[in-house]
Amino acid sequence: MPRRTATMLASLLMLIALLCAGVLIPVPYAEMSPGPTVNTLGEHDGEPVLQISGHKTYPTTGNLNMTTVRVTGSRYRMNLVEAVYGWIAHDNLVVPHSTLYPDDKTPDELNQETAEEFSQSQESAKVAALKQLGIPVGTRTVVASVVKNSPAEGQLHAGDVIKAVDGTEIKQPGDVAKLVTKHQPGQKVTFRIVPAKEAAAAEKEKRQPSVEQDVTLTTTKASDDKRALVGIQAGTDHTFPFTINIKLADVGGPSAGLMFALGIVDKLTPGDLTGGKFIAGTGTIDEDGKVGPIGGVEMKTVGARSKGARYFLTPKDNCTAAAKDKPSGLTLVKVDTIGDAVGALEKIRKGDSAGLPLCQAG
Repeated sequence: MPRRTATMLASLLMLIALLCAGVLIPVPYAEMSPGPTVNTLGEHDGEPVLQISGHKTYPTTGNLNMTTVRVTGSRYRMNLVEAVYGWIAHDNLVVPHSTLYPDDKTPDELNQETAEEFSQSQESAKVAALKQLGIPVGTRTVVASVVKNSPAEGQLHAGDVIKAVDGTEIKQPGDVAKLVTKHQPGQKVTFRIVPAKEAAAAEKEKRQPSVEQDVTLTTTKASDDKRALVGIQAGTDHTFPFTINIKLADVGGPSAGLMFALGIVDKLTPGDLTGGKFIAGTGTIDEDGKVGPIGGVEMKTVGARSKGARYFLTPKDNCTAAAKDKPSGLTLVKVDTIGDAVGALEKIRKGDSAGLPLCQAG
């Protein structure tokens, strides 16, 4: 065989071997890309996203779209060819696999965590929206979690409302630990509770709970000192004067909080927040209406613009990253609170684009 032909054949075989290796060998990376967007004012899978009963609602127009990021599955490992393509593709982002899926958590644990974050974001959105409108929201102390193999396991349950400890009324979560730690390990402590099922039924039916019961536990000693404990974490739950349900499945994480809150405000407010315009956005929200940053903002702006959004409500701390590679035709509006967002929507509705607080690249 001529030397030139042999060299070309060897090079071709090496190239084929490299391509095969690139396809077969997994690499420790994951890919993020623009995910679906959903109009919080509209329907998803045939159902209204926001369902409000027991209070007057008003017609809405336009879009207030929450945005998502699509990621490769936790059990899926990209190959080298896919990783290289992801690095080249403009609308994708390749990151270390451990960034999205820490090694110390199982896929089931991660799914549970994101589901809990999504549920909490819905509750915070409801509270923030009603506070923005000046509608009172009730609070109560509940069992947030129960430690395994503790005195409380099987006796108290997540969602139980704690009315009193040893006859002393509970006004806030911190009261529970103060009263329990007055005991010595081995002493008994009595909780007056409304069971979680009864509390949930009463909240759904907008009535006072009809069942209370006493639960007596024997305290044990904390592992790090001599404090008495029963093995629960107390938290705050909210009661609402009317029913607000958010119907959206197959979504995780806390980043839709802002857009849920704005959708609730729009439905409970005469007039129209959007002026019929297509507005999208993202951001966590706490009960006081503070907007927090999220991950994957670059993917979310791309997804929003591809669906037709003209304005994107952007958490203040995400502004610099979002503005570095802003999709053409999309205006990035900086927001730090739900009040900022409502004010920005008013300007958009009135056509006052010059008065909007815009994101700037660093």
